[in-house]
Amino acid sequence: MLLFDIHLDLAMNAMEWNRDLTRPISEIRRREAGWDDKPDRGKGTVCFPEMIRGSVGLCVATLIARHVKPGNPLPGWHSPAQAWAQTQGQLAWYREMERQGHLRCITSAQLLDEHVRLWQEDSGGPIGYVLSLEGADSIVEPRLLQRSYDMGLRIVGPAHYGPGTYARGTHAEGGLGPAGRELLAEMDRLGMILDVTHLSDDGFWEALEMFQGPVWASHSNSRKLVPDQRQFADDQFRALLERGAVIGTALDAWMLVPGWVKGQSNPQNTDVGLRHVADHLEYLCNLAGNTRHAALGTDLDGGFGKEQGPADLDTIAGLQQLVPMLTERGFTRDDVANIFHGNAIRFLKEAWK
Repeated sequence: MLLFDIHLDLAMNAMEWNRDLTRPISEIRRREAGWDDKPDRGKGTVCFPEMIRGSVGLCVATLIARHVKPGNPLPGWHSPAQAWAQTQGQLAWYREMERQGHLRCITSAQLLDEHVRLWQEDSGGPIGYVLSLEGADSIVEPRLLQRSYDMGLRIVGPAHYGPGTYARGTHAEGGLGPAGRELLAEMDRLGMILDVTHLSDDGFWEALEMFQGPVWASHSNSRKLVPDQRQFADDQFRALLERGAVIGTALDAWMLVPGWVKGQSNPQNTDVGLRHVADHLEYLCNLAGNTRHAALGTDLDGGFGKEQGPADLDTIAGLQQLVPMLTERGFTRDDVANIFHGNAIRFLKEAWK
């Protein structure tokens, strides 16, 4: 079944993890053998061949670069200009992947329809991607968002982790502030999509109140199932449902099961699996009363690999295992198609009218 993954950090993996995503996953893992600079070395799950093997014909692909002010312990760049330059290097990689025929940039409803038709005719063709910015720190000034839009950017998540330039993010407190409100006003003017993933609780409610355009959450799970501010509470889910949002379920293990301790827990001693992904999808669908708002925003290889993912998932191609899992839970073929691709495609087409 065609799968639209609405959150993948492809360029980060290529440019910061130094992974050649055009190569087989076995080769990528072999080249990282013995490396210990990152906990997921040799454990990556995403590359173009595996995406094609798993019918991941569409994705939302990110640009990401954090600006950190003095005193912020998180890794990042020391000025917005440096963060901007980092995202431009990532964008240059996407453009080269387009030139080589691996990717196709999707910026309109017409291009989306055309890509789906072409993919159905040739499922080994280029992978379509919609460009998103995860954390808006690299936008040097809100008025300069236009240049990113002109380069193909269609979705912006104002925050990532901690305090950001435009919003407070995961595990930080506070709202948007004047710069964040100015950024959202410019996004509204340009007709961009707001990704509320990673916003603090205060920022979430403030953004929904002031932003008039289309809203979704690319990779956010249920706080009821896994208590943490990174997840959404039921009232946040309901507010998004009222806005017609689509919400992608992420596969990071600490977001799937409670009690995960980073650096200590692993897929084996917690028994985390794709069934927990199905749990989060089912919870959202039950809350909505239908299957029209759920999607997959896996975040695979978003700073973690097999060491912090479902035990029964070797690569992104294994997501197809969710089809029989969901069917066994009573989801119809149409329901599964909604989750796998239909909801995200419909949402984007409506946002881009």
